[in-house]
Amino acid sequence: MADLTTESRSNLQVNLIGLEKSDYRGDVTTLCQGCGHNSISSQIIAACYELDIQPKNLIKFSGIGCSSKSPAYFLGRSFGFNGLHGRMPSLATGSMFGDHTMLAIGVSGDGDTASIGMGQFKHVMRRNLPMVYIVENNGVYGLTKGQFSATAESGLTLKGYGTNPYMPIDLAWEALVGNATFVARSFAGDPRQVKELLAEALDLRDRHAAGNPHRLGSPAITFWPPRSGGNRGPAHQRIGTSRGTDRR
Repeated sequence: MADLTTESRSNLQVNLIGLEKSDYRGDVTTLCQGCGHNSISSQIIAACYELDIQPKNLIKFSGIGCSSKSPAYFLGRSFGFNGLHGRMPSLATGSMFGDHTMLAIGVSGDGDTASIGMGQFKHVMRRNLPMVYIVENNGVYGLTKGQFSATAESGLTLKGYGTNPYMPIDLAWEALVGNATFVARSFAGDPRQVKELLAEALDLRDRHAAGNPHRLGSPAITFWPPRSGGNRGPAHQRIGTSRGTDRR
């Protein structure tokens, strides 16, 4: 029986450290069907699998919000910490001081980072903490019924909340101003680009680069009404990448 099991496993596709792609998955998602956050989680799984990352050598951090639930859905073999609203950078800072050999992924959202956590975000960029910091931006507070967040574009209208009169906070620019090493923006609906950017950030981090923030547009399909052409919400723009100062 053992020989059959070994033979069956040898026929499965494994990476260079002998792990299948399924070894990088987590729990079944509880987010809305079609949520872009799930697509991002899938690309984190794919990037870590293709980079031959050992899950036990990676630690996950998050705060509060729909985005901050997503670390439960990838890398189930990795340790993780779901902390207070807007305080994920503090958790990551303490952990990386404790063991700087670990790979670190922080997942946050536009509320968790651009509102209550804005101060912590700016300081963790300024300090260039060696972590891949992912902001899953959908322009609304999904857990509290879809109010505008600080990243919602001016002039956008939501049923029940009127028209947003305020200019948005651009987190990618804030990261560049903070002199982060690697800054990128993409869209959850472009999984290939998301995976490539995540792989580049993880590879840089593994070579001891620091401060790798990603702003990933991920529209909240429950709250953003369809626009002409089928677009939803503020994040359906195809956005490229940009680099800050590399201090490797």
